[in-house]
Amino acid sequence: MKTMPKAEVSLPGESEVKVTRQFRAPRELVYQAYTRPELVKRWMLGPPGWDMPVCEMDVRVGGEYRWRWRNQADGSEFGFHGSFTEVDAPARLAHTQHYDAGDVGGDMGEAALVALALSEAEGITTVTTVIDFRTREARDGALSTGMTDGMEMGYRRLDELLAERSGT
Repeated sequence: MKTMPKAEVSLPGESEVKVTRQFRAPRELVYQAYTRPELVKRWMLGPPGWDMPVCEMDVRVGGEYRWRWRNQADGSEFGFHGSFTEVDAPARLAHTQHYDAGDVGGDMGEAALVALALSEAEGITTVTTVIDFRTREARDGALSTGMTDGMEMGYRRLDELLAERSGT
């Protein structure tokens, strides 16, 4: 499996983070990896040593989700929850994102808005994620946690999962 380039991260607005990443797979498979709990639990993990004991997703407009991660070494936990505001398979997915600090981190303010756009060309799917944290302070606080490094660690796992599922 040929490794894809790391995600590109930019700050397009006062409160936004934009993350763009390519995957060597049809967008239908990538979309499934973002919307099926049994697949999400396999790749959306961040650094080694974390698992995802809670991954509940009702992927429809108005449907809710709940994700919770646990550090296997010390048992600390944190999570996110929210509701889907746009579901247009396999092209777009948007949701609110409330942070539940659990044992990790502090208050991140009001809910962020997360929008994913998926496009495909020549067997490569580009996922563009825009997260609007609503304030510069909340955005900078999230970035200071190493959020985008953790996302890239998950994307590397997603590369492997997609290669397995597409038979490449």
